Order: sequence, then structure tokens, then C-alpha cells
Amino acid sequence: MHQSTKAYLPAAGEDWALPFYDPMTRLMGADATRRQLLDQAPLAPGDRVLDIGCGTGTLAVLIKRLHPTVDVVGLDPDPRALARARKKAERAGVSVHFDRGFSDDLPHPSAAFNRVFSSLMFHHVEGDDRPNTLREVRRVLKPGGSFHLVDFSRPAAKHGLKHLLCASAHFKDNSDARILELFQQAGFSSPQKTAEATMFFGLLRLAFFSASA
Repeated sequence: MHQSTKAYLPAAGEDWALPFYDPMTRLMGADATRRQLLDQAPLAPGDRVLDIGCGTGTLAVLIKRLHPTVDVVGLDPDPRALARARKKAERAGVSVHFDRGFSDDLPHPSAAFNRVFSSLMFHHVEGDDRPNTLREVRRVLKPGGSFHLVDFSRPAAKHGLKHLLCASAHFKDNSDARILELFQQAGFSSPQKTAEATMFFGLLRLAFFSASA
């Protein structure tokens, strides 16, 4: 299927909600989550970094602000989100390159990046696109490079408000064990869960992961 016609889930769930995405995620605590994800990844001057599913570009712009000598690329299938991302980078006075594309078919050469990030995006990826995404991430990582992911984690309990908030089909494969299994199947070395956290006043559970190429 051509990328121009392939379906995708917009960052805010619906196109009409996109203007509310940044203030909504900020209220939920996503800024601290992104900073925690970035803190777990060693970045050095001259590194090339890819943010898959970059949405409106908050993480990509943050990386460039904190590490101005790092080359940052953001990727997302949503042209509306990318337009906002480019304006956000301009307002911040930083240079970030944004590409339109899908995580399971990255438009980048092999061994092109030292680090790849995925922030609150993986639950948007369904079916075969999940293992294909991880194989693509491994392909574009340089030897010794690493992948750093944070996403909502499906609670083990089958009841309560936390379960209701994560009851969507997009969360059904988001258990810690399943994500680590997918990492291993994609050929990553030493996949591990690195941390846990919460968002939205403790109602949403997060899990952080890393793996080496």
C-alpha cells in the first residue's frame, strides 16, 4: 500500500482535535515523560537522532534545544501534525528535519542513526505493523546504536478506572512482556524495561524500554 493512502491514527485521535493535542498532553504530564525518556539515552555531539511518530514535534524540538550539536529528524504520517511541528521548531529557533512517512517503512537508509526514539506512539501501531516497525528501527540504527521507547502500559487488573482508560484495542498488546518479546523477535540486543511512571494524575501507567542494535 502506498504511504499516501495508508490509514493512520492521528495524534489526537481525530483531525478536529489536533489543535488541543499539545495543551491536553501537557496537562496530562507528557512533558515530564518525554524528558525522562530523553534522559535515559546517551547523546554525543554529532549523533543523528530519529523520532518516529513525532506528532507535533515536541520531543524532536526538545532534543535539539538540549543538544544543539545533534542532528534531529522527526517522522510522522500526519501532514497536519508535521505542519505544526515545523512551526514549533521555527518558533524555538532550532533546525529539525521533518519527514512524512510510516514507522513500518522508514524512508531512511540503513545504519543512518545513533538513537531512535518513540514517545507515546507505539499503541497507535497495530498488527503486523508492530514487528515491521521494530525491524525497520533496527535497520536504520548504526551498530551500537539504541532504541528508546515509552508508551502506555496495559494494567494487569481487569477492573477499575485505569483498566477502563486503557480498554481500547490499541492497548491490547501493550503489556511489558509483549513489547519485550517483539524487541527480541526484531533482533535487538539486550531489550529491557528501564523504568515505570504515571501520567494524568496517576491514572495512566507508563513503561520505558531500551534496546541495542
